[in-house]
Amino acid sequence: MLDDTGERIIPKQMQASNRMLLEHMARYSFACPYASGKVLDIACGTGYGTHIVTKTRKNFIDSSLGIDVDPKTVEYAQKEYYHPLLSFEQGDLLDPELPGRIGTFDTIISFETIEHVADDYLCLKQLHRLLKPGGTLVISTPFGRGRGFPSNESFHFHQLTDNEWAGLITDSKWKWQKAQLFYQLGVAIERPRREEVHYPLGIAVCRK
Repeated sequence: MLDDTGERIIPKQMQASNRMLLEHMARYSFACPYASGKVLDIACGTGYGTHIVTKTRKNFIDSSLGIDVDPKTVEYAQKEYYHPLLSFEQGDLLDPELPGRIGTFDTIISFETIEHVADDYLCLKQLHRLLKPGGTLVISTPFGRGRGFPSNESFHFHQLTDNEWAGLITDSKWKWQKAQLFYQLGVAIERPRREEVHYPLGIAVCRK
């Protein structure tokens, strides 16, 4: 059994009403309609979300791969979550050899990943490399004090502000066909409202 570090979501060790679990489930439910073809869930954690997407979109996907940097977490996912279209492997998003090993994908899901690395542009660049032309990236991150400022979360290098996040996603260097910004408050995921609302987390859907 894996230990819950506070970062890792392990549904079988959590109450169904757990707020953090519900918020994570909401993100994967949001991502489902975008999943098609060859699907990658990078930084997939224990694999529950990859499994949800695979089961939900089984008639629209060719294969589904979950990648996580922690071997024990990957081993847990392999034992707990089965689907004939689904597999799990150990890997590091920032490994420059990763695209050569696993190929490119029609859909990439990457939730709560970039806050764990110092260079968020490098992180997004690698995701861009892994995405096929015409493919879709669904990515999220929590907001915080900004680049270079320590986070209260011990596993986070730093957390972007909402403006930094928008700037990262919409930077012209990516040449997205389309990039949409969404925001999450509890289980609700929506486009920003006109009135002032504090959103703790941002989600982007980008078409290459």
